[in-house]
Amino acid sequence: MRWRFWRRRTAPKTAGAEVILGGRRYVTDAPYILPKDLGEINRLDFQHFMLRSFLHANFLAPVGQPHDILDVGSGTGRWAIQVAQQFPQANVFSLDIEPPQARQSAVVEAQPDNCVFVQGDVLQGLPFPDASFDFVHQRLLMGAIPGPRWPDVVRELTRVTRPGGWVELVEAAPVAGNGPALHQLHDWMVQATRMRGLDVTIGPRIGDLLREAGLQHITYHDLPIPIGAYGGRLGVMAETQYDALFSGFRPILVARGMTDDAGFASIMQGAHAEIAQSQLTSPYYIAFGQRP
Repeated sequence: MRWRFWRRRTAPKTAGAEVILGGRRYVTDAPYILPKDLGEINRLDFQHFMLRSFLHANFLAPVGQPHDILDVGSGTGRWAIQVAQQFPQANVFSLDIEPPQARQSAVVEAQPDNCVFVQGDVLQGLPFPDASFDFVHQRLLMGAIPGPRWPDVVRELTRVTRPGGWVELVEAAPVAGNGPALHQLHDWMVQATRMRGLDVTIGPRIGDLLREAGLQHITYHDLPIPIGAYGGRLGVMAETQYDALFSGFRPILVARGMTDDAGFASIMQGAHAEIAQSQLTSPYYIAFGQRP
């Protein structure tokens, strides 16, 4: 495979500083608010399979037969591995703030020769020359990118995309329900992330961000994934993912004095009851555009 075009533009700032809260590991030298540990790896893998089940694909952009692909915010690496298997002729780079050896996912899947994991931080600039990739993919970084930095990040994704290539963004939003427990969880998430400068309401605006970065042929999709038993297998998966997500938030909420363990458990119990009594959705959003 052709790897020679890759060169690091700057030495990355590593996500080495950490703190343990409630038995969960969090990085402290990056805006990322969710844990970086085995429990979060399992949640991210589960979320990946939930999204793939809903979309019946790993992406929606009409990329054709790309030669070079970049996944920004690789997390567990599952997406990159599967896309490398889908396009064996392509070079697939997967970038994350954690070093490649920290990736514990996909242990039952052999890493293809055409897939490489790279440490880096999109907030510091991508370590690739201009126009390096035919397809650039970034998914679920609302918990990692400060609100004011989103236009810069999307411009950076566009910079490394070749003319005619595609950029795809995937984001989510907190579940909105009519009951007090779901309202409380929603408010906690918004408040906790805002304390880190993050904006978990960015999802509906990702199409506009692509347009502002100069991309064309923008396509935007709302993806209302059912949450709860009424949605069948997918709905149960969405509720399980939702529970695991807030399990990762709980130590942050407790450490900041927003609740305690008993109060959190009571609210979660109420949220599951409200989900069971309603036909709610877990909002996700996909937008993709082409570089002229």
